[in-house]
Amino acid sequence: MAGIFWLASYPKSGNTWMRIFLTNYLRNGDEPADINSLDGGPIASAREIFDDMVGVEASDLTLAEQEILRPQVYRQFAAEMQQDEFLKVHDAYTFNEQNLPLFPPDVTRGVLYILRNPLAVAPSLANHLNVSVEEAIENLNNIPKNKGCYAGLGGQLPQRWLSWSENVKSWAEAPQQRVLLLRYEDMKKRPLAAFRAVIRFTGLEEDEERLHKAIQFSLFEQVQKQESEKGFRERIRPTSFFRKGETAAWKEELTPEQIQRILAAHSDLMRQNGYLDEAGNPAEAIPLEKFSYD
Repeated sequence: MAGIFWLASYPKSGNTWMRIFLTNYLRNGDEPADINSLDGGPIASAREIFDDMVGVEASDLTLAEQEILRPQVYRQFAAEMQQDEFLKVHDAYTFNEQNLPLFPPDVTRGVLYILRNPLAVAPSLANHLNVSVEEAIENLNNIPKNKGCYAGLGGQLPQRWLSWSENVKSWAEAPQQRVLLLRYEDMKKRPLAAFRAVIRFTGLEEDEERLHKAIQFSLFEQVQKQESEKGFRERIRPTSFFRKGETAAWKEELTPEQIQRILAAHSDLMRQNGYLDEAGNPAEAIPLEKFSYD
């Protein structure tokens, strides 16, 4: 039976980049895959899936009613699939009013969770939403409470992002789910190890030459060039979707006060995932055993 691999992350953490890599690997073409024609299903919050399978406009339902129906939508989606599918998702791993997970384990093949230093996420999220860095940090820190419940943009259902820490923790500790944690920074600096782990985790045929080619075809510069030439249909704002792709630009983009606000909210999870050193200072993806990708 076919199942779903959830490509999960807090927004602007490398989720789309992962989809681009998987498309290039699966197609094994002679040139980079078109970023406007990526493999895999639509984002899990897409209304086109929900409205079609439920037979009711999501806008006619309350958030609670939508969340009660979402697990059944994914089960039906999986039942109609001919092969495993990769679905992008930014929701935290949450439960509906019936205490059932929105993303049912019984149709899940695995979870690829990508985390990125929240200091780098903040300015990228601000650009993505076309808001101030201050407002992006409010989303990142889920202040006021439920700021992290994103209202959607017409084509998407509301999504409970929650805070960066809550999002990471919810998926990393999701019950009955098989999860591979990946850091964005490792995808940048140790791409062979990180992406090879993805191939092995998903059970795809491992081919070293194909792996090298898919990584080259998915380089940020290649993707950014495509967007500048023909746009990116998943972009929701006038600003570019593929902005910088750097790991340390936040040092010039955030004020000391903004940095401290993020650290105050997320220091525990940042330390656990190698984004703070022993003295509590920001660090760039300290090597950790759980990110060895062996």
